[in-house]
Amino acid sequence: MRVLVVEDDPLIAEMVTMGLRRHGFAVDTVLDGAAAAHILQTNDYDVVVLDRDLPGVHGDAIATELVSSGARTRILMLTASGGLGDRVQGLNLGADDYLAKPFEYPELIARVGALCRRSAPPLPPVMESSGVRLDTSRRTVTRDGQPLDLTPKEFAVLHLLLAADGAPVSPEELLERAWDQHADPFTSAVRVTMSRLRTKLGAPPLIRTVPGVGYVL
Repeated sequence: MRVLVVEDDPLIAEMVTMGLRRHGFAVDTVLDGAAAAHILQTNDYDVVVLDRDLPGVHGDAIATELVSSGARTRILMLTASGGLGDRVQGLNLGADDYLAKPFEYPELIARVGALCRRSAPPLPPVMESSGVRLDTSRRTVTRDGQPLDLTPKEFAVLHLLLAADGAPVSPEELLERAWDQHADPFTSAVRVTMSRLRTKLGAPPLIRTVPGVGYVL
């Protein structure tokens, strides 16, 4: 799942970004409203964690434009303005959720995860195929009942393959959905991650390469 963090405080932005990445989200970060407006026109996100009081272009304007564009992106407003009137106004602007600063980090992760699930096509919380069982809420994976220790990127790639339900997933789509905007399109990251995932899944092999197309579970 891909998330955009829009926060003008560099320390908070870094904290939120690194924490979300540790939980397997692909995260991009910008520090002002103008940069947010630009990147939202070029990239597709499941969730935007949006500071309301941004320099330049206000967070309210970003939310209004995003809603009016018809994008599927969900909005979590993260702001110091936590009064009832502020929350009501933010939700009326089109925000899907509202979290006041200071916040508890586990709650932020849970709210972003819930919004990601709402932005994507409905998928069961537990996905199974060929003996592989992936639980998105507990973030666990087993094969034939044996637990697998996957990195966040390996988990994200496996989740995308399971969600495809037998259809091939291209390297470009994997890079788009599981990495952030700084990923080099010519990088070997997808190939390396796929190799490690295949090793951890064990024998017999479950992931097949379709030449010129992508990967199939």
